[in-house]
Amino acid sequence: MSATPESAPVHPLLTGPEVRNPLSSKLKEAGKLLRRTGRKRERRFLVEGPQAVREAVRRQGELRPVAATAGQHEEGREPRPAGAVLDVWATPEAAERHPDVVEAARGAGLRVRQATAEALAGLTDTVASQGILAVVEQLDVELADVLTRQARLVVVLSQVRDPGNAGTVLRVADAAGADAVVVTSSSVDVYNPKTVRSTAGSLFHVPVVTNVGLPEVAELARARGLQVLAADAHPPAHDLHVPWDTGLDLTRPTAWVFGNEAWGLPEADRAQCDSAVAVPLYGRAESLNLATAASICIYESAKHVRL
Repeated sequence: MSATPESAPVHPLLTGPEVRNPLSSKLKEAGKLLRRTGRKRERRFLVEGPQAVREAVRRQGELRPVAATAGQHEEGREPRPAGAVLDVWATPEAAERHPDVVEAARGAGLRVRQATAEALAGLTDTVASQGILAVVEQLDVELADVLTRQARLVVVLSQVRDPGNAGTVLRVADAAGADAVVVTSSSVDVYNPKTVRSTAGSLFHVPVVTNVGLPEVAELARARGLQVLAADAHPPAHDLHVPWDTGLDLTRPTAWVFGNEAWGLPEADRAQCDSAVAVPLYGRAESLNLATAASICIYESAKHVRL
């Protein structure tokens, strides 16, 4: 791989010709997805890094066999399903480090196009690209499809603004076996590149609902038999570790509502919930950050709904 760009051979796992120009039409169009306006208009988003791309292409393989190659999504073609992978690029170095990702993409019927690190640099908001990226159709689902009478644990983010926190909570929800994550319209864009990276691939495992209001979520959750709990330490609040002392039943199907990193849940949001629940602090820490508190609540609830 020491040849000059003009004579660089195509890696055996990749498809040529090598993309070298960051202003090539495909990369230029993909670069628009770094902005929320571009993602909203195109209903697509960028996925960067081996773990996230691996899960994206794995899901692609589960969707349906792909007869056409990635990137064939011009006008007049059949609409792609939610979460469909449209384009994949990798550097030869990334293909050497992560051959399993490239093989998984090929197994899902996708071409992985060879590109230089310089060409891919414009598709990342990090200091250095990890050398493997994909363009994917957004995959959020309808609220009514996940808030069913079979749902046992749902995670709701209301006015959560930090992409890293949102992604971490989504990852925890996936690990705890939650039925869905709901990201309200007042929260960060779940397809923000930093949010996507923070999920470490979990975005492709758990159903996600976006752009809904908390009142709508709370109303439908109650109608489907879920209790709506606010993670909020302001009294009156149940103690998460001894909920039975104040009559809280965590074995019931539950929708947890988590608020803003700085100010928590405003009174109007808390009023949408049935009860508030506080994580007890036994040491001298004044509080827990959002992702930590959410992790504790989600896992405590997951334990009880499985009893």
